[in-house]
Amino acid sequence: MQQQATEAYQQAAKQTSSQSELEAHLLSKSARDLKEIQSNWESSKSDLDRVLIHNRKLWTIFLESVTRQDSPLPREIRQNVANLGIFVMNETMRIQSAPAPEKLEVLININRQIALGLLDDPKT
Repeated sequence: MQQQATEAYQQAAKQTSSQSELEAHLLSKSARDLKEIQSNWESSKSDLDRVLIHNRKLWTIFLESVTRQDSPLPREIRQNVANLGIFVMNETMRIQSAPAPEKLEVLININRQIALGLLDDPKT
């Protein structure tokens, strides 16, 4: 399953003008999905696990990308993304163990901020 997600991500990356734009789009969509659940908690919390799993898969792909030996990113950026990815994974488990709408805010903010940073990337 994870391999399929990675392949889909890589294929989509080839079809966009830049990988950074694709990553920003995916992170923004995930943030919107999380915000929708947060804003409509009582009627949409049944979708929480699905959206958290999707976000976790997205971050798993990012982690795999930055930890590859052939990653073109500088070591410091790779380390920062890896640390952030580990934090996202831990935060996701914390939310799943005791769901509450306010706990989603940290994941929403991380995804939004990284998406904005990717769009401001001078390499794009």
